[in-house]
Amino acid sequence: MILPAGTPETSLLRFLFLGLSTLAAFSLAQIELHVPPGLNKLEAVEGEAVVLPVWYTMTQEESSSHPWEVPLLLWFLEQEGKEPDQVLSYINGAMKNKPRVTLVHSISTRNVSLRLDALQEGDSGTYRCSVNVLDGDGANMGNRIKTIELKVLVPPAPPSCSLQGAPYVGTNVTLNCKSPRSKPTAQYQWERLAPNSQVFFGPALDAVRGSLKLTNLSTAMSGVYVCKAQNRVGFAQCNVTLEVMTGPKAAVVAGAVVGTFVGLVLIAGLVLLYQRRSKTLEELANDIKEDAVAPRTLPWTKGSDTISKNGTLSSVTSARALRPPKAAPPRPGAFTPTPSVSSQALSSPRLPRTDEPPPQAVSLTPGGVSSSALSRMGAVPVMVPAQSQAGSLV
Repeated sequence: MILPAGTPETSLLRFLFLGLSTLAAFSLAQIELHVPPGLNKLEAVEGEAVVLPVWYTMTQEESSSHPWEVPLLLWFLEQEGKEPDQVLSYINGAMKNKPRVTLVHSISTRNVSLRLDALQEGDSGTYRCSVNVLDGDGANMGNRIKTIELKVLVPPAPPSCSLQGAPYVGTNVTLNCKSPRSKPTAQYQWERLAPNSQVFFGPALDAVRGSLKLTNLSTAMSGVYVCKAQNRVGFAQCNVTLEVMTGPKAAVVAGAVVGTFVGLVLIAGLVLLYQRRSKTLEELANDIKEDAVAPRTLPWTKGSDTISKNGTLSSVTSARALRPPKAAPPRPGAFTPTPSVSSQALSSPRLPRTDEPPPQAVSLTPGGVSSSALSRMGAVPVMVPAQSQAGSLV
């Protein structure tokens, strides 16, 4: 049945259709999160502030929010090797956030961008934004998640400069420069200030380590040297004054070096000489011990005066052996012989008188001829060389 236009029935049907269309549009509405193109990875400098831009929209409806929307918002920081850390939340109209973390806009604008103030190197990481919207009846209209990676850069901290070596004419020195903190790693540049300005490059300059080698110094190389540590977000510098010295100081240093070297050489020579002398004495002692022969007992009687204490023959005949035997007291009228010159010369001190018979003369001459007889015959006493214990003549 077709109703004519303008009747009350037509107006009622049109109202019902519009109402059903609106409800259908609400039921089909979905949430969408947005991040500007190219801003899903950000870099910021330590100490400054940064904004992580995120907002959401509802599909198939106008962009403005409505009173029936109940958004739920969560921001997390995710770092490698750590549990996710919640930095901000907005639930049931209440917001909780960590220091230096806030929302840029009111939540009613559907802009959920995050602001970080006074950045620190530890703020680097991946930030995850989660938005969930409920309608007035509590029905979930959708949940979306977006991530933004943040890298906090650190300008070089003020470096320290140092001089290594003795700055004298003809010597070599090294200038060192090092910054304690830098992200990314700092590069180093050395230059000499006016009046003799100069910029240094490799191989004398090590831009990574920050060292500058100066060889064969001269007085013209004296001056103020400046080191600049820099990366793409900042720089810092330090300086060192180089004064190349000449004259007595250089001579003293050179003399000290030469004297030290000579002293070390002398000490080494004395040590080697002492070791060699000790080794020679030890070898000589060993040779003497090997050549020594145990002494043998001489076949002479203790009472004989023919052998001295050192084993040598003292004379050809013993004075005791050449003494004539004592005679009994002469009888009256008996003839008393006069001792010969040889017997007087060979007489020895008188011994105490004993009742034992006198010792017999020891004959040391061939054929049993006594020494007194040999003297009367004109023989000359001859000393017989003694023999060593090994049988060799001494």
